[in-house]
Formats: sequence, C-alpha cells, structure tokens
Amino acid sequence: MRLDSIKAIANAVLYEGYILYPYRPSSIKNRQRWTFGGVFPTSFDQQGDASFMETQVLLRGGEQAAFGAHFRFLQVVKREIGLLAAPADKLPKDGAPALTLVPRLDVDGRELLAWEEALEREVVLGPLRPADIQDAAFVTPPRFEPARSFEPVRDRKGRIVAVLVRTSLAIDGVVEAKARRLAPELWKLTLRIENVTPLAEADRRDRAAAQTRAFASTHVIITIEGGEFISLVDPPEALRTAAAQCTHVGAFPVLVGGQDNRAMLASPIILYDYPAIAPESPGDLYDGTEIDEILTLRILAMTDAEKREMASVDARARALLERTHALTADDMARLHGVMRDGASQASELEPPPAIKNRETPRLVSLIDNGRPLCVGARVRLRPKSGGDVMDIALRDKLAVVEAIERDFEDRIHIAVTLLDDPGRDLGAAGFPGHRFFFSQEEIEPIAAGDAP
Repeated sequence: MRLDSIKAIANAVLYEGYILYPYRPSSIKNRQRWTFGGVFPTSFDQQGDASFMETQVLLRGGEQAAFGAHFRFLQVVKREIGLLAAPADKLPKDGAPALTLVPRLDVDGRELLAWEEALEREVVLGPLRPADIQDAAFVTPPRFEPARSFEPVRDRKGRIVAVLVRTSLAIDGVVEAKARRLAPELWKLTLRIENVTPLAEADRRDRAAAQTRAFASTHVIITIEGGEFISLVDPPEALRTAAAQCTHVGAFPVLVGGQDNRAMLASPIILYDYPAIAPESPGDLYDGTEIDEILTLRILAMTDAEKREMASVDARARALLERTHALTADDMARLHGVMRDGASQASELEPPPAIKNRETPRLVSLIDNGRPLCVGARVRLRPKSGGDVMDIALRDKLAVVEAIERDFEDRIHIAVTLLDDPGRDLGAAGFPGHRFFFSQEEIEPIAAGDAP
C-alpha cells in the first residue's frame, strides 16, 4: 500500500477529537480539546501530560533492510477576530493593522468566531538501516518557527472591515531512532519523539498556554524496504516473548497497508492490525468513537442557528455540514447495518448469515380463529401482559407479517414489521432492530375492510 493510502488511515487518528459533536465552539466538549496523543514541553509542571512518546517494534531483515519513520502531529494555531478601527481597501504591507480583538463578529450575515485551528507537522527520518544505528542512535532536533498572518474579511461593499489573525508559536523537539539486534535477522527498533520547547515561568503551570506549544495527536508511520515488521498484536509463537518485551509510551503499533507487513502505524488510539477506513463512511466526522449514522442524524436534527455556528468554526466543520446535507437516501442506507468479517473487511449489504442461511421450517399461511393469516397480511399487535418495555411500546401497533416460522419444538413464531417504521424495508430484508417476533396469540389479524 502506498504511503498516501496509509496516511488516509493515520489522518483518522490525527483528527480524532479535532472537533466533537455538536461541532460548536460554545459546546462544553469543544472547550477542552486535543485529548489524544498530547506531547507537552518537558518544562510543563503539571502531572498527567507526557513530554515524550516512544514505541518499540520488531522487524525482520538482513543488513540491507532500511526503514523510514514519519512522525506526525498537529500544532495549535490560535485564530482571533480583529475588528478594524476603520474600513480599508487593503491591509498594510508591513506590521499589523489597527484593530480590536473581539470573540465573535457578524459581517453581513457571515458569523466569525475565535477558534483554535491546527497545522499538520511532519518529521521524516530515513531511510535508515538498523545495522547503522545499533551502536549510536540517530537523533535530529526539528524546530518549527513562529508565524502570524492576517486574512482580510470584506463586507458586501468590498471594504476590509475585519481580519482573521492566526498565530502559531515556535516549537522544538528531539526525534530519536535506535536499533538492537535480537537475532541474525531480527531487530528491535525504538522510536521516540520528545517536546523540548522552552516555556516562560508563568506558562509552566498554565495548561492552556502549554497547549499552544504541545504536539497534538502525535503518531508515527514506519515503513520498511528489504524486510518486514512483526505483528505485536498476534506475533508468531517463536517471537511472543520478544513481542511482549516491547514497551510503549503513548503509542500502540499495529500493521497497516497490505498483507506484506511492510508498514506500521503507532498511534495513541489502540487499533487492530490492518485497520481500514469504512467504505460506507462519507468522510471524516472527527468523532470516530461514535457511529456515523447516529452523528449524521444528529447533525441533520440541529437547529438552523446551531448549523450556522458549526459552519463558522472552520473549513473542515463547514465541509462536514455541507457533505451531510448532500447525502442521498442510498448514502444513508449504506450507513445502516453493514456487517464485517474478523479481518474488518466490508461485506455487501445483505441479511445476516443467521437469517440468510436459516434452516428453520417456514409456513406459508395459518388459520387464526377462522381467518387466514399469511405473509403480507396486516395485523394489530396484542402482546401478552408481563412482557418487557418493547411489548408496552408496540402494543396496538399496526404491522405486516413478513414470515411465519415453526421451530423444531413445533412452536409458531410470526415475524412482523411496523407499518409506521421508516426502516421497515430493513426489517423486511431480515435486519434486527426493525423486525419483531410474536406468538400467534399476540397478534390480531385485520380483515380487508376492517378499520385500522
């Protein structure tokens, strides 16, 4: 698998938690951000926030085997709203314009909000041969310089009335790679990134200040030529002890890409080997621990005012909102009820095997109190007393018989879907959640012409 394809998977980790539902800066969940993979300056005094990330992996290869490592993280960019003292046709070439910082501003219906954006940062090592770094580690000190920019905001007359002020601070790190030979063609590789950015005395006890100089969502992609990596999730029996002795601080490596074992992703989120982006997912939701279908429905249910605030966050949130509104009925159906095998590969949308391959004897019709009862008939649900909460919720509901089945103890079970269920087609296809079973005594056939 190409590095670009692997980065698509890594980006799901990179932007996990970037912005959480309900996708608005005013929500409490979005006031404390960057919860995964934080690597803070070593001089930050608060406990609980690591100043380094380290992982160890096993690789098999000869003297010419060479690996590359892509350390990736986000750097916080502070976005502020500056109201100009007077409208202008252009900004000064040098220096900052005269402005007043405000938390939010409406410019001819366009809402502007102060926010924390992010810059993607990457430090690349290699190619390096393990044989060359077994006696002395390879060390490099990456530095990213401070930056400040002004984006003009024009009113409908074309005048600049405000600016978006973006500020990123200088950050410094140390990245290290070293190898240890365990057998003639077996190596333990150690990769480490540390944040050595200096902090002012006042910032050493202020997490918000330290956050502006932290590495957020830190992870590393490792690739190899002329060798292969060993799974640490399910190592070969002969290497289980060596795999168990690998240590990790803030990163958990798994195999990614093709089945040739030539790439690993070490991230702060625990994954299985060979993770994949679900083909049914229309795009990033930045809240991957939730379910796409649920988040999509919640976004669609937001008020117009909430959606305006979401669209004002930044380009990523705005694109998410626009993409959600553009989903078709077929797109929504693909988000519901997909089944996968043990290797996390997508299967076609089809009934579960237990239903698809059912061997339970089926009946075509029954006679119920002198009335014919067959598949397709309309019935009223009359659950027996003493049932569960679903029996209470479904009492007196109108339904359609989808199947009449007899189990191996000669008991009759009638499968129905609800007439007023928007997902009735899923129940008819055999999916749970939209298909309900009742005994013959718990349904009341409705004859043609009877009032529903």
